Amino acid sequence: MTTGSLDHRDRVRGCLLGGALGDALGAPVEFESIGRIRRQYGPDGLTGPVPDWRGKVGLITDDTQMTLFTVEGLLRGGDVDAVRRAYLRWLDTQEHPSPPPSAVPAGAPDDAFRTGALREQGWLYAQRAPGNACLSGLRDLRRPRAGAPAFVPSPFGEPGPVNPHSKGCGTVMRSAPFGLCAPDARRAFDLAADCAQITHGHPTGYLAAGALAALVRLLVENETPGRDEPLVHAVRETMDLLATCPAHEETTGALRDAVRLAAEGDPTPEKVESLGGAWVAEEALAIAVYCALLNPGPGDVGRALLLAVNHSGDSDSTGAVCGNLLGALHGEAALPGDWLAHLEGRDAIAGLADDLAARFGDGHRVTDTWLARYPAG
Repeated sequence: MTTGSLDHRDRVRGCLLGGALGDALGAPVEFESIGRIRRQYGPDGLTGPVPDWRGKVGLITDDTQMTLFTVEGLLRGGDVDAVRRAYLRWLDTQEHPSPPPSAVPAGAPDDAFRTGALREQGWLYAQRAPGNACLSGLRDLRRPRAGAPAFVPSPFGEPGPVNPHSKGCGTVMRSAPFGLCAPDARRAFDLAADCAQITHGHPTGYLAAGALAALVRLLVENETPGRDEPLVHAVRETMDLLATCPAHEETTGALRDAVRLAAEGDPTPEKVESLGGAWVAEEALAIAVYCALLNPGPGDVGRALLLAVNHSGDSDSTGAVCGNLLGALHGEAALPGDWLAHLEGRDAIAGLADDLAARFGDGHRVTDTWLARYPAG
C-alpha cells in the first residue's frame, strides 16, 4: 500500500494516537460551555491536558473505544459483519464491569465473535458517556427477530434500518480506521458509510462517516507531508465523492462552511461554534476540518487540537476527529509528546495501530500466529 514519503506505520500510529489524544484532551470539557471553560481555565480556555472530574489526566472516551473496536473488526474480516461483531464486543465493555464469559452457547454460529484481545482488556471496561444511538442500535441488533435476515445497509441516500432518524456524531468519531486500510478513497468512503449504518440510519450520519474515512485515505496517500495544500485538496476531493451520493447536501454544506470560515482566518471559539455543537455527524466533521485547515502544519497539531476542544459542544469528538486527520497527514512524530505521556492505553493503541499497518501494508502474510490473535469473526 503506497502511503507517501512518511512510513505507513507512522501514519497509522499518528491517526489512531492523534484521535485518542484529541479525545482525551476534550473529554473534561465535553458538556461545558465556552464561558464556563474560560472561567475555570482562564481566558484562553484549555491550554493543555487537564484532570477530569476523577482527578485523572488523559482518559479516553467511547470515541476511542469504538475506534479501536473498528480496527479489530477490520483485522478480523474487514466487512460490515465483522465490524458489527466487533461493536457488539464493545457493547460488552459497556454492560459489564470486567470481561465476562461468553454468553453464546459453544458451537453456535456467533461463538467466536464473543472472544477477542480487546474484549479481554480491563481498561476498556469503563462507561465514558457512550452515545445513546450506538447503545440502542447494537442492542437491537443483538436481539434479532426470529427468522430476520442478517444486517444489510441501505442504499446510500436512503434511511438505514437501525435508528433511521439518528445522525449523531457516533458515526464519525469511530470511522477514521476505514481510511487506513482501504485501497482508495472511494472504497474507504463506502465501507465506512455501510458500517455507520450498524447504529445510525440517517443518511447524513453515515455519509459524514464516509467523508471522514475518505479524508483520512487521501491524507495517508499524500506525498508532501508538511505542506498545507494536501488537506485542502483532500477536502475538495471528498466533497466530489459526496456529490455522487443522494442526500449529501447537509454533509457537503457543512464542509463548505468549514472551508469558507477557515479562509477568513482569526479563529475563535465563537467561530467554531458557528459551525454547530458537533452533537450531530456533519457538524463534528466540519469543526474538525475547520480546526485542521487553520493549523495544517506538523508543528501545529497541539494548537489545532486546542481549537477543536475549546467550544460549547461535543469537545472530545471534535478533538478526536481533528487528531485523526492531522495524525494521518503528519504521523506520530508530530503529536505533542508531553501530552502523549499521559494518554490512557497508549501502548495498546500503538500496538493495535502497528497490527493494522502490518495487515494492510505491503507483503503481509496471514500466519497461524496472526489468526490466533485475530480470528475471523
